[in-house]
Amino acid sequence: MMHIAERITRLGTETAFEVLVKARALEATGKSIVHLEIGEPDFDTPQNIIDAAKNALDNGFTHYGPSAGLPEARQAIADYIKRTRGTEYSASEIVVTPGAKPILFYGIMAVVDKGDEVIYPNPGFPIYESVINFLEAVPIPLPLKEEKEFRFDLADLEARITPKTRMVIINTPQNPTGGILTHDDLKRIAELAVQHDFIVLSDEIYSQITYDGFVHESITQFPGMKERTILLDGFSKTFAMTGWRMGYGAFPEHVAQVVAKLQTNCTSCTASFNQIAGIEALSERTDPIAADFVSEFKRRRDTIVNALNAMPGMRCHSPKGAFYVFPNIEATGMTSQEFADFSLYEAGVACLSGTAFGSYGEGFARFSYANSVENIEEAMRRLSAALESRSKK
Repeated sequence: MMHIAERITRLGTETAFEVLVKARALEATGKSIVHLEIGEPDFDTPQNIIDAAKNALDNGFTHYGPSAGLPEARQAIADYIKRTRGTEYSASEIVVTPGAKPILFYGIMAVVDKGDEVIYPNPGFPIYESVINFLEAVPIPLPLKEEKEFRFDLADLEARITPKTRMVIINTPQNPTGGILTHDDLKRIAELAVQHDFIVLSDEIYSQITYDGFVHESITQFPGMKERTILLDGFSKTFAMTGWRMGYGAFPEHVAQVVAKLQTNCTSCTASFNQIAGIEALSERTDPIAADFVSEFKRRRDTIVNALNAMPGMRCHSPKGAFYVFPNIEATGMTSQEFADFSLYEAGVACLSGTAFGSYGEGFARFSYANSVENIEEAMRRLSAALESRSKK
């Protein structure tokens, strides 16, 4: 067999895609599965965005573009960040990538050395820990706490900071919990970043999906933070553009140049016609459609939270953002993985074990409510019946 490099052993994975494969295999045998495992909006991409891509193809945007992105796309992103966060960026501080994950990978690779410590949320997006390990940095998990509505404890953060701390990763709104960091949380993190001279990678991919009057705030608003923040965002979640594969990062200009160089060496550039569509997505013409998406997500959130809290052995916090719930399943007597398997094989409902997002996810499961109310209601009926049947055995 061909030799596999040792470094590959340090790469993790994203369990949602593995569970999707299992669920598809069950469906191939005739079993009905409700899919609540994948974080993908079920809405179609808005038509104005699709039309912009078609027009771009017709107008010759089928060639290579600059590695950092088309100048007009980078400027549109800078304008959008100013409109949604109030922080001013120039086009030269923006890099457009095929999906948002490259910003995570390139961004950490650009500024973190072997042996540096990186503090990251746990439970959290599993690719954080994967990339940290791959680059031979030191992952320092920061537990998110149910009793704090899945915000981390700032004292816990401060206790983990050492002279080797190079970066702290924050994600708000958060995957998998839907938790949101408050203004005061962000302000204190900013103070610590300045005091201890570390970088913040701010994952804001769910920035426009918030509920109950909460409005997303970015850590870049605080003094000294634009200069020490990597802001990550993209088009997949807000505009239902998962298959388009387009994300972006905002960096200090000298870091943006390094990230563009990494992209040159890896993917060359992001598809030009996609970037033209992205400009349309970021226009105010798309705002009402994106607002309708959020309104529907809220309806789905309320449906699934109410249903889970009505089930014996389940306790579910109502998230303030994103489109996931992270119920506590400890009272069912199952581990997180046992519960996820039970949900899939016994109830026909695909979800993820809390431990897919790190060791502090034990005792929880993640359900995505990026599915129709009808499918969510069916999933909850199945799960409730399966739990009731189990309790009688």
